[in-house]
Amino acid sequence: MKQPNFSNFPVLETNKLVLRRLLLNDAKEIYQLRSDIEVAALTGRTACASIDEAIAYIDKIDNMINKNECIFWAVSYRGNPALIGAACLWNFDITKGTVEIGYELLEKFHGRGIMGEVIERILTYAFDVMGVETIIAFPSGDNPSSLRLLKRLGFEQVPLHFKNTHINVPNMLTYILSRPT
Repeated sequence: MKQPNFSNFPVLETNKLVLRRLLLNDAKEIYQLRSDIEVAALTGRTACASIDEAIAYIDKIDNMINKNECIFWAVSYRGNPALIGAACLWNFDITKGTVEIGYELLEKFHGRGIMGEVIERILTYAFDVMGVETIIAFPSGDNPSSLRLLKRLGFEQVPLHFKNTHINVPNMLTYILSRPT
């Protein structure tokens, strides 16, 4: 895996979706995503308390992308730029060829197969363009839909914790997917 360079932001597409750069215009939806107390508990973060915190988060993500520390996609339907979810690759370990994947979706879009489509596209990008060897996910064992999704996509649960930076996540598990041979 080579050092990522996101100076030319990679917009990804699927049949139904566009994975694009996060914008300040997405603040309302980012606030909705990040203010859900149950989701925050599953991810070990503090729920977002205001739209200003959502804007600060967007600025933080933008700075991280500019420093090539993560790649974060806003997910929207083709023809409708409204954010419905987000996904990212981050926590790069260049020498080991590993990255962490994270994802979330507004609740009203759950159960539609959207995140499966998003992650499949990101997996292709990570393996084929970035040269990633292993993708790591740290889901809560209390999030059965996320566990089903990861298993369906070929991720396997492992006892290792890799470069885990998550704290206060109940029943957190480690899932990995290695480059197809």
